[in-house]
Amino acid sequence: MGAAGEAAEAEAGQASVALRYLLDTHVLLWWLFDDRRLSARARATVSDRDNHVLVSSASGLEIATKFRIGKLPAANVLIQDLPGHVARAGFHELPITIAHAQKAGALVGDHRDPFDRMLAAQSLLEGCPVLTSDAAIAAFGAPTVW
Repeated sequence: MGAAGEAAEAEAGQASVALRYLLDTHVLLWWLFDDRRLSARARATVSDRDNHVLVSSASGLEIATKFRIGKLPAANVLIQDLPGHVARAGFHELPITIAHAQKAGALVGDHRDPFDRMLAAQSLLEGCPVLTSDAAIAAFGAPTVW
C-alpha cells in the first residue's frame, strides 16, 4: 500500500496496529501440535493475523536439546525443519543478540533455566509480551499473556 492509501486508511479510522508477541517454547510446541493445553486466549492471539508472532532462536536450541536428551521425542519431525515449521505457521524468528544475552545473564532471580531467562530478556528489550503459562518468566518482570 502506498502512502496515499495508508493515509486514507488512517483517516478512516481503520488503521491496523500490529501487536508483537513472543512465544514461549511450550506454546510454540502446543500450537504446532494442536495441543488442547493451549489456552483459548493464547490460541486467539496466535490466530490473529494482525499480530506479529515471534519465535526466539532460544526455542530452537531448547527443542533440539530436549530432543537430543530424550525429553522431547515427539519433536523428531520438527527437528528436521524447525525454521520451515515456524515460517509455515506465519511466525518470525527473533535472533539472540549480545544485548539479549547480557540482559538474560543480568536478570535477578533464583530461576536458573537459561531458556526462560533468554525469553524474559528478549521480551523486556523488544517490548513484547511472552505468551506463556510459566510464571517464572513473569517473575523476571517480563509481561506475559495466557
